Formats: sequence, C-alpha cells, structure tokens
Amino acid sequence: MDAASLLAFALAFFVFAASPGPDNMTIVARTLSHGPAFGFAYGAGTLAGILVYLALAAFGLSLIAQEMGLLMVILRYAGAAYLIYVAYRLWTVTPVIPQTTREVDRRGLSTTFMTAIALNLGNPKMPLFYLALLPGFVGATFGAHDYLALASVIVLVEILVVGGHVWIAGRARSLMRIPAVVRRVNRLAGTAIGLAGIQILWTTRTN
Repeated sequence: MDAASLLAFALAFFVFAASPGPDNMTIVARTLSHGPAFGFAYGAGTLAGILVYLALAAFGLSLIAQEMGLLMVILRYAGAAYLIYVAYRLWTVTPVIPQTTREVDRRGLSTTFMTAIALNLGNPKMPLFYLALLPGFVGATFGAHDYLALASVIVLVEILVVGGHVWIAGRARSLMRIPAVVRRVNRLAGTAIGLAGIQILWTTRTN
C-alpha cells in the first residue's frame, strides 16, 4: 500500500474517530470523574474493538460479524447498561478531591477497558463503515503487511484523538479543589455517560 493511500485512509479515519459520539463523550467523562488512566483505558478498549473489526473487514469476514446479530445486541445492551450504572454512581457518590483519591483501581480499569470493547464489537454500524471504506484502499492482493499498515495508522490516529480528549479533560480535572465543584463535575460527567448509554440503547433498538 502506497503512502498516498495511507494518508487518505488516515484522514478519513480521523474524521470518523474525532467526530462527537458515545465513545469520545465517555472518554472525557471517565477522565473527569476518575482520572486520565480511566480515559485511556476506555480509549484502549475502543481501539481494540476497532482493530478486530478492521481484521474482519479487511479479510472478507464482515459477513460473519453481521450474522452474529444476537451476540452483538447482547454486548451492546450490556455495555450500555454498565454506562448507565456508572452514571448513577457518579450522581450519588460523595465528592472526593482528586488529589486525595486512592491508588488507581486496576479492576475498575479492566472493567472500563472491557466495556469499551463490548460496545464497539456490538456496534452494528462498524462492519458497514469498514465495508464502505476499505474497498477504496485494499485490493485483491491485500495481505498481512497491508493490515499492519492500516492498523498502525489507526493506532496513531487513536493516540492523537484519545490523547487529546484525555488531556483536555485532565486539565479541567486538575482545577477541581472544592467538593461542591467536584460534585457538579461528577454529575456533569454522569449525565454525559448516561446520555451515551441511552443513545447506545436507542440506536441498538432502532437497528
């Protein structure tokens, strides 16, 4: 795959990745409420789901993913339910100044990571996106090294997009010094996460 094709793919994928949506809303909200580690964990899960779908689409297996309808719906509903639960917790939790919080909960990080994977694997629009996008960049001779080239572009774009969202949210979080402000930010983050979960439920129901 030549450099011009990779650049064109990078631009197309950047528009897709940077567009406002449940993933980016959740990355910002998790960073605000729990810190950058949780924002990056959700971003890493999103990236993992994207790479799985890239592999399926690139090697002509998207139809298999589309046939796994029930499993995808279950994953989607489970992920949305978890986001709504997190939103409820953020609305009801006692506000804690960020600097005084405990060491990062690794189990919470893994749950956040797995939730992002489930939501992306359960997204019915993902196979369609790649089926529409990839034919312009891959040909009959598409092989493993082409997949690695596209995957590398996706990783770089996601680092930029996720890192940007986490940095902005992290800067805002560093300004939180008053419990009343922390409570407001928690509830704002909870609202964003809850809306993301509701949007996912709505789109799942209508697809």
